[in-house]
Amino acid sequence: MLKFTEDHEWLQVDGNIATVGITKHAVEQLGDLVFIDLPKIGSALSQGDSAATVESVKAASDVYCPLQGEIVEINTAIADDPSLVNTDPEAAGWFFRIKLADPQAAETLLDRTAYDKLVG
Repeated sequence: MLKFTEDHEWLQVDGNIATVGITKHAVEQLGDLVFIDLPKIGSALSQGDSAATVESVKAASDVYCPLQGEIVEINTAIADDPSLVNTDPEAAGWFFRIKLADPQAAETLLDRTAYDKLVG
C-alpha cells in the first residue's frame, strides 16, 4: 500500500514495516541534494517527529516520520550519494524503514490521487 503525507513523504507499507522517502515533488522543490542525515536504527519516533534532514543547494529541510514506530533500517547508499534521491526519489532513494506501532494508521494518510491533487 502506497501512501503520502502533506509534508511530501511517501511510504510503502508491507505488513507492519513501512519504507519511507520523499516525493518527486519534494525533490523538485529542494533542488540537488548535497547532504542527508538519516535517523539512527532503533530510534523510536512519533508521527510528525523530525526523522532525517536533507540539505540541498537551495535549503535545509526536515523529513518527518509519517507514522509512529521504530527505525529498523536506513538507506546508507543515499548518505554516501545524495543524488540517488534526485534521480529516483520514490524507489532507490528511500530513506528508512520503520516498524509501525499501528499499521492501520496508514489508512489515514493520502493515496496517490489525493496527493497529486494536493500538489496540483
